Amino acid sequence: MQNITNSLIVVAIIAWLLQIILGWWQVTKFNQEFEKLCKQGNVGIGRTKGRFKPKVVIAIAFDQNHRVVNSIILKGLTVFSRPKTITKLQGLLHNEIVPEAIFPNDRHSQEALMEAIRLQ
Repeated sequence: MQNITNSLIVVAIIAWLLQIILGWWQVTKFNQEFEKLCKQGNVGIGRTKGRFKPKVVIAIAFDQNHRVVNSIILKGLTVFSRPKTITKLQGLLHNEIVPEAIFPNDRHSQEALMEAIRLQ
């Protein structure tokens, strides 16, 4: 019985360490993409709120004319999700962005997008 307990403890520790490493890697990838956005213009960032739902983070770079020059979205439940470009936003003016049209079936992404454009 002690062998099984020790094995379970070792597996739990390995899983915990793997979670830390993969989480760090995910944050590093997002930060690299975010730095690229910051060099392209003024950046708005939004994320979903709440504790027990999928998280969505959206960052949008606007030029001096309030036109979207680039954007990224990070969404998912696991550390394996990666930042992706939101191609539907490319070239839109700030006041042309309609979250319901960009993400028609994704309320969480709509919420994050509204937050990202709120102060721009």
